[in-house]
Amino acid sequence: MKRVLKMIASVGFLLTVTGCGAVDNGESINAVGSSAMQPLVEAAGEQYSSNHLGKFINVQGGGSGTGLSQVQAGAVQIGDSDLFAEEKEGIDSKLLVDHKVAIVGLTPIINKEVGVSDITMENLRKIFTGEITNWKEVGGKDQDVVLINRAAGSGSRHTFEQWVLDGQKVKGAQEQDSTGMVRQIVSTTPGAISYVAFSYVTKDVATLSIDGVKPTEDNVKNNKWVIWSYEHMYTKGEPKGLTKEFLEYMLTDEVQEDIVPQLGYIPVSQMQVERDVEGNIKEISK
Repeated sequence: MKRVLKMIASVGFLLTVTGCGAVDNGESINAVGSSAMQPLVEAAGEQYSSNHLGKFINVQGGGSGTGLSQVQAGAVQIGDSDLFAEEKEGIDSKLLVDHKVAIVGLTPIINKEVGVSDITMENLRKIFTGEITNWKEVGGKDQDVVLINRAAGSGSRHTFEQWVLDGQKVKGAQEQDSTGMVRQIVSTTPGAISYVAFSYVTKDVATLSIDGVKPTEDNVKNNKWVIWSYEHMYTKGEPKGLTKEFLEYMLTDEVQEDIVPQLGYIPVSQMQVERDVEGNIKEISK
């Protein structure tokens, strides 16, 4: 009987050890930052997790500035950003490694009742700097302009200011943290105007051409449409483990040829030009 009990105890011990070894406690990383690229990272993260059970990609917005500061502080594994780390005050770009995963185009959006479809770059600038305050001044309805701007720290705001405002400041605008909220306010507020990533454009709002150039992916690829930026995923130092695996996944055909274009972003490989941190453009030889 004692021998039988010892055998049972031994088998039970082995089963316990084997069972513990088989349990996947799971891995997770956090990607925080740009709300313009949030839909892309969320979609890729969900797809990755469904293909790799027990591995989770937690995605949050908050703006590019938040993403860069959080990853620099070591609070998250990935900082999502629409701007180069060198462009953000208080960020030491030498600590961070840049991973460009896509291109995002930004477009002005307006309330559908405004009555304008094309505008000059000069007049668009004057609207955001407060020099033009009524839509009738640019061929639209006799209606006051209502400005909606992104909050400080937003990569989308930085890109828009860089390529539209030419160093001037937005005047008299409401500020919103979320791109989704910007779109909602514009869609429901008479006379409203703001800007969003192409991926956030819906039938609830209208877009504006600028100097006859439409906000399309093809026009971004050759820089005829100048309001665009890279989608960066920054890490503090070289990525390891799940972070490295996920960043590599972001550049696979599964993401670049499927998820990226479906959500309104542009694969890096399709660009005909490249832009450096100072805004200089050069053609890509292929």
